[in-house]
Amino acid sequence: MTPRTATKPETRASSDERREQVIEAAVKEFAAHGFHAASTSAIAKRAGISQPYIYALFPNKHELFLATHRRVVQRIRDAFAEAARGADGPEERLDRMAEAYLRLLEDRDEILAQMQAHAAAGDPELRDPVRKEFMQLMDDVQRISGAPRDEVVGFFAKGMLLNVAAALDLPRDYCSIDPA
Repeated sequence: MTPRTATKPETRASSDERREQVIEAAVKEFAAHGFHAASTSAIAKRAGISQPYIYALFPNKHELFLATHRRVVQRIRDAFAEAARGADGPEERLDRMAEAYLRLLEDRDEILAQMQAHAAAGDPELRDPVRKEFMQLMDDVQRISGAPRDEVVGFFAKGMLLNVAAALDLPRDYCSIDPA
């Protein structure tokens, strides 16, 4: 008689964990294909779940897209807050935030997903939430940095140039600006 080996019961991911997996997969799909061309079946396949399960987690594709966008913006917001911590004055805070953003640009999927959200703002159901998220991020940068609005606008303008340079994979001499 062969001894039975105890097998560990397979642990199933919670719906929150699955939601996180779907958002991570959605970042890649939306970055590559945009809102309209990305398919929920491709997102499900990347996440290792069935397509119907996406709709158990998100009521529709719009809500999945907005959850993905919020995640990308929240990572930016968190990186900015962490970078500014302990810095002396608005200029140093913005400089540190710019350095943090340069590191974020290394994740091409997140940058492209961010740009796809701006492009998808032509869809009336997406425009207001994307717009509000952008405005909130600008307000947060102003609050966290303590910089005047015109400096924050300049900070974002340079960031947008860096987004385009990163998205197009431009040589460094096309975007070698002081990031702050």
